[in-house]
Formats: sequence, C-alpha cells, structure tokens
Amino acid sequence: MWGEWGEHDWGWGWMLFGGIHMLLFWLLIILGIAALMRWLGGSGGADKEDDRGSDALDILHERYARGEIDRETYLAMKRDIQYRDR
Repeated sequence: MWGEWGEHDWGWGWMLFGGIHMLLFWLLIILGIAALMRWLGGSGGADKEDDRGSDALDILHERYARGEIDRETYLAMKRDIQYRDR
C-alpha cells in the first residue's frame, strides 16, 4: 500500500538524512554567493591604500627603532608617507 513508509524501506531515516542534505545544500549555495560577492566587491580601494600607508609607517618605525635611519630621515620619511595618504 502506498501509505505505509516501512513497506518501501524509506522510513524516518530517509526523511532525517534528506533534510540534513537539503540544509547543507542551501548552506553551500548561500556561502558560495557570499564568497563570490566578497571576491567581486572587495573591501574598496581606499581601504587598501590606507593599509599600505600604515604598513609603510610600521616599517619606518621598525627601521628607526633598529637604528637603521637617523631621526631627521625618520621624520622626513614619516611626513612623506602621511602626506601621500591624504
């Protein structure tokens, strides 16, 4: 008879695992769309430039701290980097 699930060996296990697979399928679709949007959109050009400026300042601070450059050179380079970031 068609109304009896046990007759066709589908039972509750099929419904449970089928539901889990459907959730995983939609989760992967949503994550894929989010990753695609992030990849296509990026974080914006201005943010990337600001990151480069702060990276340059970090390197400059490290060089000054190690004694590779003197104070006058440090201040001149710092002004140049900050002026470029405006």
